[in-house]
Amino acid sequence: MGKPILKKIVLITGATSGIGKASAKIYAKNGYQLIITGRRKERLEELKNKLERKYGVNVHTLCFDVRNRKSVKKKIEGLPEKWKNINILLNNAGLAKGYASLDKGNIDDWETMINTNVLGLLYVTKAVSKIMIKNNGGHIINICSTAGHEVYPNGNVYCASKHAVDAITKSMRLDFYKHGLRISQVSPGHVEETEFAMVRFDGNKEKASIYKDFNPLTSKDVARTVYFISTQPSHVNIQDVLMMGTQQASSNFIDRSGRK
Repeated sequence: MGKPILKKIVLITGATSGIGKASAKIYAKNGYQLIITGRRKERLEELKNKLERKYGVNVHTLCFDVRNRKSVKKKIEGLPEKWKNINILLNNAGLAKGYASLDKGNIDDWETMINTNVLGLLYVTKAVSKIMIKNNGGHIINICSTAGHEVYPNGNVYCASKHAVDAITKSMRLDFYKHGLRISQVSPGHVEETEFAMVRFDGNKEKASIYKDFNPLTSKDVARTVYFISTQPSHVNIQDVLMMGTQQASSNFIDRSGRK
């Protein structure tokens, strides 16, 4: 038996893998109702069935690509009435695509990152924030990155997109505090148990093996932090958590002497 079902509803984008999936699990374990979104319908249904069976919570799935403005609007506005009072939004959907200097970068990769990490976050936030403002409360948590606080070679457009997330988060705080909304972000460094590296390197397993000689964060570590932020007293707003594994001091300073 899971914990008693709460009335609070959490919407998580990019819930089919990595940080989104780990966050869905920790919220379900603690009795929250979930709206999980992603592009892969089979994975969404599989996760829904697993969470409902294991934790006894209610889970609603929305299959859409955050880059598709019309789809985002249609799916969120078309939620059944009992699912519309969203209390927490976790803007998790995001990716890195490619790893090259600006002159050698792939423009399609640039557009994918900007459309997902920036525009996708904006589309979802616009739709959900309207609901929260109407309800005079809610909490929006954005998954940023250490790349939103610094830059590194070959990370140009990805870093730019995450700097945009940082700026958007700060702007949202100024836009929404008078409506009773809390705005936060988590900025993790390297995180394993995700598809980040495989997506960045187009499925090249050798290039994607970037965690083998040190201990990075795990998706569960980030999910626990997200949950901690959202469960603070209502008068507390944690603006940003910058987190890295102990062996990582910045994007360019990593102790790669082996897992400790």
